[in-house]
Amino acid sequence: MSGINDLFSGMRASSSALTAERTRIDVIAKNIANAETTSMPDGSGPYRRQVVNFAPMLEHALDGSSSTGGVRVGSVTKDMSTPFPVINSPGHKDADPVTGELRMPNVNVVSEMADLILAMRSYESNLNTQDGFVKMAERALRIAQ
Repeated sequence: MSGINDLFSGMRASSSALTAERTRIDVIAKNIANAETTSMPDGSGPYRRQVVNFAPMLEHALDGSSSTGGVRVGSVTKDMSTPFPVINSPGHKDADPVTGELRMPNVNVVSEMADLILAMRSYESNLNTQDGFVKMAERALRIAQ
C-alpha cells in the first residue's frame, strides 16, 4: 500500500508545481502586457512589476511524520527593489510638465521573457513527470491483473 501512496504523493507534488508554475506564467504575461503602462487607474503611478514567491507544502504521512509534498504560490508581491526607469518624453500625458521626465514601469521585457522560458520549461518538466506517474500506474494495474 505504501507504493500506491508514494505514487499518489508524487503525483500531488507534481500537480502542485504545475499549478504554481501556471500562476507564475500568468504573472509574467501580465508584467509583459503592462511594460508600457505609465499610469495605473488608481493613480499610483507606473505599473510596478509583480513577482511570484513559492512556498513549500507539507504533507503529513500516516505515521505522523512530515515530508515535503510539493510547492504552492506563497504570495504575489510587487517588486519594490527595482526603480522605475526615467525617460525624457515632454509630450507624454504622464510626463512631468516642467522637466518632461516620464517614469516608466520597472519591467524589463528581456528579463521577463527569460523568466517566461524558464517557467514554461519547468511546467513542461512537471507535465512530463505527471505523464510518467500515469504510465507507472497503468503498468502496475497491468501487472496486478
